[in-house]
Amino acid sequence: MRVGILTSGGDCQALNATMRGLVKALYQQRKDIEIIGFLKGYQGLMYEKYKKMSLSDFEDILNVGGTILGSSRCPFKKMRVIEDGFDKVEAMKKTYKKLKLDCLVVLGGNGSLKSANMLAQEGLNVIGLPKTIDNDTWGTDYTFGFQSAVDIATNYLNEIETTAKSHSRVFVVEIMGHKVGHICLQAGIAAGVDAVLLPEIPYDIKVVAKKIKENQKTGKEYTIIACKQICQKELLVKKIVFYRRKNTKQKLQVAKDVRLLMKSLNNYKS
Repeated sequence: MRVGILTSGGDCQALNATMRGLVKALYQQRKDIEIIGFLKGYQGLMYEKYKKMSLSDFEDILNVGGTILGSSRCPFKKMRVIEDGFDKVEAMKKTYKKLKLDCLVVLGGNGSLKSANMLAQEGLNVIGLPKTIDNDTWGTDYTFGFQSAVDIATNYLNEIETTAKSHSRVFVVEIMGHKVGHICLQAGIAAGVDAVLLPEIPYDIKVVAKKIKENQKTGKEYTIIACKQICQKELLVKKIVFYRRKNTKQKLQVAKDVRLLMKSLNNYKS
């Protein structure tokens, strides 16, 4: 049985650990396993850049970051675009058949798994393993890489509290997560921050300002706010938004809200 493996898109925690678990499980089930590791993601599959691997190649990578196969970004929307006469999809199918693969395992996020699904529709045997710190892949409750990202974000929020407290500051911490707030929510709860702002839940800037004032009245002179990436931290100190503003009137409203927040905090200076 010959199995191809590739890692695609941005790297994240547990890529190597997942590949190790996959390979060990395969060798436990069968003795006739051959592993083909494609280098640099889908590029390796397109241009026949690969290496034959064995169980020993995966023995000491459990706690190694990144991916031993390397990765690259190959946007799904460009997969069927023929560039300089090069047909990416046909090239990948050709490599798959040339190597006589029984299955291709793709470790990737939303875009990479869309490409994996496309190859499956082309007749290849493909298994997708959901890789993303954002935990936003359809069809699964938990993606690998997510918990590690939550742990790191929680640790950072805990550590920044000492500085916020020492200097009586209001800290707005921007946390990654693509278009969803899973990391921000769980890390914010775990660290016990004062407010968590997410793109999925509308909020009122006056309520945020009120929370900061309440902290001050109770003797807590610092505030920590966890802000999801798409909410744009720069606009939170000005005005936290959960959607993108484009026209002139909306930009003027942002400016108005900037003054509102700063005035609410008694920090506004003309």
